[in-house]
Amino acid sequence: MIEFTLNDQTLKIDSDPNTPLLWVLRDELGLTGTKFGCGMGLCGACTVHLDGIAMRSCSLPVQMVAGKSVTTIEALGSDHPLQQAWVEYNVPQCGYCQPGQIMSAAALLASTPAPDDEQIRNAMTGNICRCGTYKKIHTAIRAVADAAGAQEASS
Repeated sequence: MIEFTLNDQTLKIDSDPNTPLLWVLRDELGLTGTKFGCGMGLCGACTVHLDGIAMRSCSLPVQMVAGKSVTTIEALGSDHPLQQAWVEYNVPQCGYCQPGQIMSAAALLASTPAPDDEQIRNAMTGNICRCGTYKKIHTAIRAVADAAGAQEASS
């Protein structure tokens, strides 16, 4: 049995310890927001947070999450500022990579609330968008960071 926290709920699962977390999430737990892209941790479509750090779930054996906290795109919810910015700035085209993009951006903003443009680019490197919406993704992240900074300044 592997015990971990998933989206703020403690779970015990009986999975092969070497099964990639992605397949446990999708096939065993029915959380299909995290996407399969390349299967080698290179494209970012499968990004989740492991104890707050953006990780590729397709190459992460589920045994590595024992005793840790995993957060998926489902936990962010449609009212999350990044989700709202994605809509406002019309980021997705096909949308397939967007859960991974949003999870990487959320990890960045959690660790660096006021990132500069280079920090945004560095954090998003490795998240591939076949539709090429990188400029819109960057603009949406910048808008959320700027809005959070403005809100903090006015408090």
